[in-house]
Amino acid sequence: MNVAVSPGVLAERDIRFMRNALAIGERHLGLAWPNPSVGAVVVQETGAGPRIVARGITQPGGRPHAERVAIEAAGAAARGATLYVTLEPCSHHGKSPPCVDAVMAAGIARVVVALTDPDSRVSGRGAAMLRAAGVAVVEGVLADEAARAHRGHVKRVSRGLPAVTLKLARTADGFAAAASGPRLLVTGDAANARVHLMRAHADAILVGLGTVLADDPLLTVRLPGLERRSPLRVLVDARLATTPDARIFAGPGSTWVIAGADAPVEAERRIAARGAEVLRTAVDGAGRVRMEDALRLLAARGVTRLFCEGGPRLADALAAADLVDEVALFTGARPLGGDGLPAVGPRLADLMGRLRPLARETLGPDLLETFERTD
Repeated sequence: MNVAVSPGVLAERDIRFMRNALAIGERHLGLAWPNPSVGAVVVQETGAGPRIVARGITQPGGRPHAERVAIEAAGAAARGATLYVTLEPCSHHGKSPPCVDAVMAAGIARVVVALTDPDSRVSGRGAAMLRAAGVAVVEGVLADEAARAHRGHVKRVSRGLPAVTLKLARTADGFAAAASGPRLLVTGDAANARVHLMRAHADAILVGLGTVLADDPLLTVRLPGLERRSPLRVLVDARLATTPDARIFAGPGSTWVIAGADAPVEAERRIAARGAEVLRTAVDGAGRVRMEDALRLLAARGVTRLFCEGGPRLADALAAADLVDEVALFTGARPLGGDGLPAVGPRLADLMGRLRPLARETLGPDLLETFERTD
């Protein structure tokens, strides 16, 4: 049914339904790589007002795309409807036909897009093809929110790097660990649960050798109902000094180890026997893996969203290489009250002075602050 709607009301509706599409897209963050987790909503205009007839989300592994899922779910109700999609529909032939073909074949009358796809194979072509076929196209609705949601995809296709979120925890007086003694428990249950949810939304978790030797972390998602969302684990270990019985090799899912080109072959065999894969790259003059090279290896393998839990030293190395996109800083309620390792190193402190505060939230007795880059 064709129903006249004023431009102002239509703009308000576009924002409302795009928010719905963005919320849907968030559900498969960490599951859809190497593709972005796109959300799509099909809306029919009726005499009683607009009605959502179908929703879609990019499926695990990146296919099928959200538009096809939503259109298939809508069936005949897609004809004459509006499709809201968080990223421009693809216009190229890959492992599946272009989504613009599905949109046109379904008889969609109007497409509302949040973000133009920076992929050179699309980048405006999808919208242009739809307009050429007589489909009305509106672009840029909630573009900033969509750019944040698809940051990993944007950075991977435009710069060959994954988006990096640093997670750091500090005591009330600013320390990540004590100078000596057992592992320091900085935050409580609510904050720890949030970390596990962040893991579930990441493609991969990144740590360094120091974290594995000090804490022997499992790096899995241990929230009820989300245990299968444990992401890929990535360890930076230039000389392959990690013991093969480390727990990072024991959890569900895969483990990759980024090592130097001349790391011992026998050490690689021992790690490979635990099911891990070793990726080799050049090292710097001090024998350390160059972080940009490491992240380019991951992006080439399809990783778009990297969650770093490697502690202050790895965080500072990523900051020094200008590879950080977001910082999640947890501050516990209790001070250390003695000497320790500062949670925020000098290079990260400098970077954070240039980041934009994004959110501030209390989690039980603890505080979570998030910051993001704006360039």
